[in-house]
Amino acid sequence: MTIAGITALVLLIGGAIYSTSGKSKLDVDLDRITISTITKGQFQENIPVNGVVMPLTTINMDATDGGRVEEKYTEDGAVLKVGDPIVKLANTELELRLADEQTQVYAAEVQMNISHNNAQQNTITKLQSAAATDVAFKEAERVYKLDKDLYAKKAIGLQEYTTAVNQYEYQLKSERLNKQFLAQDSVMVKQQAQQAAEQYAQMKQTLDLLKKKVSELTIRAQVAGQLTGFDSEIGQDKKAGDPIGQIDVLTGFKVRASIEEHYVPRVFNGLKGSVDFAGKTYNLVIKKVFQEIVNAQFSADMYFVGPVPQGIRKGQTLQVTLNLSDPTTALLLPKGGFFQQTGGNWIFKLSEDGKTAYKTDIQINRNSPDYYELTSGLKVGDRVITSSYETYGNNEILVLKK
Repeated sequence: MTIAGITALVLLIGGAIYSTSGKSKLDVDLDRITISTITKGQFQENIPVNGVVMPLTTINMDATDGGRVEEKYTEDGAVLKVGDPIVKLANTELELRLADEQTQVYAAEVQMNISHNNAQQNTITKLQSAAATDVAFKEAERVYKLDKDLYAKKAIGLQEYTTAVNQYEYQLKSERLNKQFLAQDSVMVKQQAQQAAEQYAQMKQTLDLLKKKVSELTIRAQVAGQLTGFDSEIGQDKKAGDPIGQIDVLTGFKVRASIEEHYVPRVFNGLKGSVDFAGKTYNLVIKKVFQEIVNAQFSADMYFVGPVPQGIRKGQTLQVTLNLSDPTTALLLPKGGFFQQTGGNWIFKLSEDGKTAYKTDIQINRNSPDYYELTSGLKVGDRVITSSYETYGNNEILVLKK
């Protein structure tokens, strides 16, 4: 009896030591867990992002000079053609400036015509004077040559000859001065005409600009499309730069995706994605990335490559799959709730007989909506528990029971 008692005590102590020093276990119901198998296949890193359908092109309109709403020609939501009037503003100050500028341009044009006529008359007078001077010079030259010859033949006296020489030299100087005056007058007339023309052109340019500004008080559709954001009432004041509305070009759509800010270094023009709509998959590509970050997110405009989904509408939200890498062959670990407790550092792997599961260290690289890319710790065919570990505590072995 003593020996039996000692033996029982030793077994009790040994069992206690074994139970405290061994790995802790937990019974788990098979019906309450998800078991997945490690496979090898095509892996592509991608993330789901929300996208909003937007028109391919949107033209914003604003009041160039401002004014009071005098007339409305259409309503919000109307489909417009190029040049269709939308709203007319009244700007008394601008219209008065136009009238004043028109008066000044008219006066400048009249004065320019008067100056031109005066210059022509002055030129005619000078040309007439030059013609008379030229006739007198030629006559003095004729008499001088004749008297010179007669004086050489002793037919006339020195006095008469000297008179002819003096008259010739006087008319020669007059002729030269007259030609010089005519040349200077021609240059001066051209300069004055050019200056007057330039001044008139500047005034005309100012007038044309004012006319354009006044014409722009009637705001028209710059492109064909649907008018949106139009909120103007007759009598309402619009300041310069105030928005009038926008025109959505209805020739196509794009998707503006909202992406978490930590993906900024990995998102660039040309990155591809896809969207499922009405049972079909449509391809997209990023054409523009906005660097501004708002509420921990940034935006990117994605354009459809190939067919555009029929039936999508402006403002509709789509679930976009954004591809961050090209397809590669990798070990695939299905996603599940286990990641919240393990951080992807370990997982419960089933034994060969499927009766137990034990902790196994793993390494995960990238992820997609359905899979993690597994780099070490498991092999093809291994079975693992991918459901949540929230109730497992610190137990290292799970006993699987039906």
